[in-house]
Amino acid sequence: MDKEDLEQLLATAHAMLQADAQHDAAKIVREYSAQAEQTGYDNWNGGTEFWDVYFALPVAEFSRLGTSRTVLEEQISEKFRIVLEHDNQHSYAAKLVPAKVTSHDWRVQEFSLPRQARINIFDGMRLENVDWSGRLDDVDFLGRLYDLQTLPSGDSRFKDAAGDIWQHRINNDDWERDWVYDDERFQLIDGPADMFLRFLCEVVHPVVRQEQDEVKKLVTQFNDQLRQCKWELFEEERIAGRPRYWYRRIPKNADRSVSRGRTVADALDAGWMAMEIERLESAVERDPALAIGTAKELVETCCKTILTRRNIPFTKSEDLGELTKKLTKELHLVPEGITDETKGADNIRLVLRNLTQLTNNLAQLRGLYGTGHGRDGQHRGLQPRHARLAVASAIAFVDFVVATYNQREHRPKNA
Repeated sequence: MDKEDLEQLLATAHAMLQADAQHDAAKIVREYSAQAEQTGYDNWNGGTEFWDVYFALPVAEFSRLGTSRTVLEEQISEKFRIVLEHDNQHSYAAKLVPAKVTSHDWRVQEFSLPRQARINIFDGMRLENVDWSGRLDDVDFLGRLYDLQTLPSGDSRFKDAAGDIWQHRINNDDWERDWVYDDERFQLIDGPADMFLRFLCEVVHPVVRQEQDEVKKLVTQFNDQLRQCKWELFEEERIAGRPRYWYRRIPKNADRSVSRGRTVADALDAGWMAMEIERLESAVERDPALAIGTAKELVETCCKTILTRRNIPFTKSEDLGELTKKLTKELHLVPEGITDETKGADNIRLVLRNLTQLTNNLAQLRGLYGTGHGRDGQHRGLQPRHARLAVASAIAFVDFVVATYNQREHRPKNA
């Protein structure tokens, strides 16, 4: 079977699956690569070729489907039979297989998540009395992650984990609330990193937990531990205006200034700053103009956030320089606060003056090279190294200002 014929078969089968509301099977046909392989031949009645169409699923997805894989294979195969009803010379069957792992360093434990970090996260949830299943019961929550019908029961009266959990958490309620953390069936402490991380993402899923302040607090606590191990949760999308989080590795060569900026945004609990930092991280190398424009926006967001919290009015028309002047005055960043007796007073004054001028220079750089302005056909943009300089400068300002703001907020009233 050539590629064009296979694509036609898949497209027709997908349309039929969608029409019959068999959406999970339709998703597999649409999203995952397929390869046809002849597996047999029957000479009877003119001869029939038997083909298997293999769909390569990511290992985690293949495992998650569990026993439902058989049902999905049959649904897809049935559509193949209908499409080829008048073709007696070919027979096709769908097979779901795990995609091959092509990483050359799979033996290295670089991408593992240490046991102690997992324990620390669960201990934090215990200390904060976090109900991990949120608005769902334990069976419904775990059913979103595991095929409970294929996991064993610890109670001989029930054939699978679903019945076992229902009996002891819903019917009798005689298990501790945090029972799942140490249950070996779910491999949260000693199992694959992705299983643990998916569990955390589900804990803060909009369906599970709708109180946004609680979600932000939990994500911050999780990331305090995860980032030490080069993992983090990040906002992947929004569902009905609420963030849905997923996990990712923090690259070894991630820009340190961006990592510092993320910590500062968490400290200020400024969601919009966090989103701008996400854009910065992905844009520094591939889109320097976007990174420079976003660096300016990051500083502007920081200024507006702190001014708002200090009840200092500002207008929409005020530019970055004006916002910076208001902020430096409010936080007493002006160099005149340093006495002549202070060692290196002249140097400190100069550094602080340059710091406040940094935002003006950044705004001008954005105007020349950043996003937001049309360019002529001869325009040549800056390189990633220039974007890194702009980003580092912006975050140096944000870091200092937020640290000063926090110090002012926690200073005794009579100081």
